[in-house]
Amino acid sequence: MNILEEIIANKKEEIEQRKELYPVKLLEKSIHYEAPAVSLKKYLLREDKCGIIAEIKRKSPSKGLINPHVSIERTSIGYMQAGASALSILTDEKYFGGSNDDLKLARKFNFCPILRKEFIVDEYQVIEAKSIGADAILLIAAALEPDQIQHLSRQAHQLGLEVLMEVHNEEELQYNIHDSVDIIGVNNRDLKTFKTDLETSVSLSEKIPSEYVKISESGINDPEDIIYLKKYGFQGFLMGEHFMKQSRPEKGCAEFISRLKEKIAGC
Repeated sequence: MNILEEIIANKKEEIEQRKELYPVKLLEKSIHYEAPAVSLKKYLLREDKCGIIAEIKRKSPSKGLINPHVSIERTSIGYMQAGASALSILTDEKYFGGSNDDLKLARKFNFCPILRKEFIVDEYQVIEAKSIGADAILLIAAALEPDQIQHLSRQAHQLGLEVLMEVHNEEELQYNIHDSVDIIGVNNRDLKTFKTDLETSVSLSEKIPSEYVKISESGINDPEDIIYLKKYGFQGFLMGEHFMKQSRPEKGCAEFISRLKEKIAGC
C-alpha cells in the first residue's frame, strides 16, 4: 500500500466517524451554508493579482513537521496582504496536521477564495466543505474513479462551490475532463513516489483544453519558476512548503511576490 492508498483508507474510516458526530442536517445549519462562495477561478484571472494560491500546511508525509505552530490568523491575513490570489487550507489532521477549524478561522478573517485542500472521496465531505466556509474543493484524480469525480463535482456546483481537479499524468487528465470541473491543476509531485518535477506541468500544458483555468502545484521555489510556467499558459500556482518552512510564512510570501513583480516588470 502506497501513501496515497493509506491516506484514502484512513480517510474513509474518518468520514464514517464524522458522519455520526456531525450529521448532514447539522452541517446544513452552519452560518456559511447559505452564503455565496467567492470565485477562485475569477481571482486567479484577475490582472491585479499574481495567481499564487498560498497554502497553510503544518506537516506532510514526505517532509514531516514543517511549521506545526503556525498562526492561522496572522498567516492567512498576511498572505492576502502580500498579494496572493487565494488561500489553500489543509484540513486533514493525521497526515498534514490540519483541521476544519483552521479553515473556519481563515474564513473569519478573509473574504478571498479559500480552497479546502483535502482527500475528498465522499459527498459528505463536499457538504462539510460548504459548511466550514470553503469556496472550492480539491478532487484528486489519482484517488477517485472518473464517475466519482463527475458526481462529486456536480454536487459541489449545486452547493455553489468550484472544483479544482488535480492530475499527475495524461491518462488522469483525459479520463476526467468534463464541464463540472472549473480548474485543472497539475501536481508536479507524484503522490506515490514524492518525486517533484516542474516538467510534469510543462508536458501536460498543451493537453489541457483552453476553457479551463490551469494551475501548477508543488515544486515552485523561485519567481523564475512562475515566469517559466506562465509561458506554458499556467494562470495559477499553488505554493505551500516554500512559504511554510519559514518562521513567518506570510513574510516569505510577501518577499516572493515582490521579487516576482520585479522580474515580470523587467521582462
